[in-house]
Amino acid sequence: MFKKKDVFFETLQNMADTLVQASEVFVKGVETMDNVSEFAKNMKELESKCDVFTHTILKELNKTFITPIERDDIMALTTALDDVLDGMEACASRFDMYQVTERDEICILFADVLKRSTYEIQKAIRLMTQKKLLAIREHSIKVNDLENEGDELLRRGIKHLFATITDPITLIKYKEIYERLEETTDSCEDVAHILESIVMRNS
Repeated sequence: MFKKKDVFFETLQNMADTLVQASEVFVKGVETMDNVSEFAKNMKELESKCDVFTHTILKELNKTFITPIERDDIMALTTALDDVLDGMEACASRFDMYQVTERDEICILFADVLKRSTYEIQKAIRLMTQKKLLAIREHSIKVNDLENEGDELLRRGIKHLFATITDPITLIKYKEIYERLEETTDSCEDVAHILESIVMRNS
């Protein structure tokens, strides 16, 4: 059982676990695309669950004098983790709003990049809660590499759209979804950067 003062680590771990759960739902959603309304609803529930963890951390920060790492680091990490789930949820809601129901290779590849990124984040957060800070670096580097994959996917996806899609509405829909997916890989990289700075300050 976590000691009372480690409520921060426990909640950050819960957030990271929820990110992994959300990324798995996201992968399944884009691979099947059989019920986009249900997909968006499931992602919204996970996003709300993550918001509850964010509120828990804010509440605890307001009443805790001594924290396991710097208060600013806890706040930055909480916000960055929340941003990743917000990004996935925003993409899922776009599929529903725009009634995009076709499977799309670029979206499937992006979902895989996001899933792998959340697994690395989960491992890194677990190491942080165990105070194994130097081991975090390996996972941050992997997240950075995955973000580069996201950049490449965006370039590939947009090039393909302009080469093959003649309907401007369809092009606008997919272009926005691809850009949002790429922004979500950026959010994963933000988590990695914050973890790197925590390692530097505390090891």
